[in-house]
Amino acid sequence: MPGKHLPNTIALLLATAVPLASAASTDFNHCRSQLAEFAIAEGIPADLVNATVPDLQEQKRVVELDRKQPEFMQTFASYVDQRVSEQRVRRGRDLLARHGDFLDALQDRFGVPSRYLVAFWGLETNYGGYLGNMPTLDSLATLACDPRRADFFSTEFVNALRLLQRESLEPADMVGSWAGAMGHTQFMPSTYLQYAIDGDGDGRVNLWRSERDALASAANFLNGLGWTPGLRWGRQVTLADEFDYSAAGKERPATLAEWRDRGVSNLDGSPLPAAELPASLLLPSGHGGPAFLVYDNFDVVMRWNNSQSYALSVGLLADRLAGAPAGDYASSETDPVSIAELRRAQEALLAAGYDPGTPDGILGSRTRAALRDFQLAARLPADGYPDRATLNKLLQ
Repeated sequence: MPGKHLPNTIALLLATAVPLASAASTDFNHCRSQLAEFAIAEGIPADLVNATVPDLQEQKRVVELDRKQPEFMQTFASYVDQRVSEQRVRRGRDLLARHGDFLDALQDRFGVPSRYLVAFWGLETNYGGYLGNMPTLDSLATLACDPRRADFFSTEFVNALRLLQRESLEPADMVGSWAGAMGHTQFMPSTYLQYAIDGDGDGRVNLWRSERDALASAANFLNGLGWTPGLRWGRQVTLADEFDYSAAGKERPATLAEWRDRGVSNLDGSPLPAAELPASLLLPSGHGGPAFLVYDNFDVVMRWNNSQSYALSVGLLADRLAGAPAGDYASSETDPVSIAELRRAQEALLAAGYDPGTPDGILGSRTRAALRDFQLAARLPADGYPDRATLNKLLQ
């Protein structure tokens, strides 16, 4: 494996790992040395560290992208329209047919229906159309040297080295997203190590080159995350005119029978089943947009990617692949809320005595709860969404 040797002092390391956060440094060269120490302390062979770490290059674009993820900048309608496009639906249906017998066998083994596996594949890499072109080790090292999530990415960097060794890869073989995710289904190194399996029977696991390895690994991962066989992700619903929007939110589950009594119906207006199945109501665009009831398997999708917009898109694409018609996700709120404006709103919530968490410009669960409390006090629709009326009232 190509690479230069580290200074001899690297051989004289402490037996215990250096604190991960200390690897975060504005001096990338210094941080790189600390990553080498951490990797060796974590059991990575010194010759592998010597052959890889000196060649690491800081990727400043990676940090810029880490600060600007699209789910925090787009409206829900725009997000879904881009990810559940007609072209993606047609291509996904073709792949369902092509891999039909193999996907059926995966469902029998892992309990995950084929439409979900193909939906994840479509969202992650457009069915392998774009696997990413960032050097994985460089990306992970860059993020490990950024203070925001140094511990997480330092660990992922070490796991990438383990993967390099286990699969007999070269650093140039490992390319992917700016965040270090790899292959058709964009597994992080830790996920690759734990859940990637041989799907094509060649005795190796390669998520870049083997579609079957990637699909089988996705099924294994979802099973490991707790997928419930026979349960769908959720459904789009309609709400009664006088619906109490404060009932929405992942932290406010109720049974389908209870939702029906509160004025929630199927999208076509028919009544929900009088079942004891627990579900939570999500209003990703506030009361002026679409509404969804989500079940336990939605939480599993969120464990793959902790974004409600992403998880809803997976479910909606899976439904389309199974033959559902195109949906309308338009909202009365057509302009996205900028990170800067949402941060000002969070600061205003804190000043008014509400707790949105640390002002970071991200619409997380604590910010939604704080907005909901403010809206109730201000006699606004209490949906926990920063619509223009709420922002105007809050920032006036």
